[in-house]
Amino acid sequence: MPATTASRLRDAGFAFVPAAQMRALLEAQGGLSDWTEFAASWNALEVDEYMADRGRYRRRRHAVWSVRAGELARAPRQPHYQALDYNPLNGGIERWFEPIADAVAEGPTLTTVLGWCNRFFSALSPGLDWHVEVHQFRIEAQGEDAGQPTPEGMHRDGVDYVLVLLVHRHNIDSGTTLIGNDADGFFDQFTLTDPFDSALVDDHRVFHGVTPVRAHDPAQAAYRDVLVVTFKKK
Repeated sequence: MPATTASRLRDAGFAFVPAAQMRALLEAQGGLSDWTEFAASWNALEVDEYMADRGRYRRRRHAVWSVRAGELARAPRQPHYQALDYNPLNGGIERWFEPIADAVAEGPTLTTVLGWCNRFFSALSPGLDWHVEVHQFRIEAQGEDAGQPTPEGMHRDGVDYVLVLLVHRHNIDSGTTLIGNDADGFFDQFTLTDPFDSALVDDHRVFHGVTPVRAHDPAQAAYRDVLVVTFKKK
């Protein structure tokens, strides 16, 4: 585990990891040989039908893993649930999303990402079993209308640790990650621009949010694709 990344997360409650560094960390863990197919799988996400703002700008798939005695295993399909305290817009209900495709879930890239997260987060909080949720998100800017990566605003996820890994950006402006002490402001910001750029978050320590994305050319498709992995102690 790289001391610099771990110490930044411990000290500040978050860490931005540039693409080259994140890719090197992952490659030290395992293979990424299916990255092209992995990234292309974002083209098969389903519209999120649970948006309380009636937005049609978010597509996603979801799956769950568990960690017991250090071993990762995929869990049966189950809903994603957040209390209203954490997600006042869409929380308070069970949300059933289409599952991550087996070829993606079992492929080298996601296996490597989850293995790295397990090793990294377990080193920060040793001896725990984990409930792990994995989300594929595509946020679309549609014409002149912005897409909202975090329509609930600055928030916490109600977990212990979060990884946000950029998969692809296409024809968008903004999408800046904000880090704050509460829901009313932020004290740091950075933008995930290159594939593998990542944000690591201690969800107990800081709030996070992402500014709306807008199409650079409104006549063309515009979207932001990210992989989000959350670890919550059992």
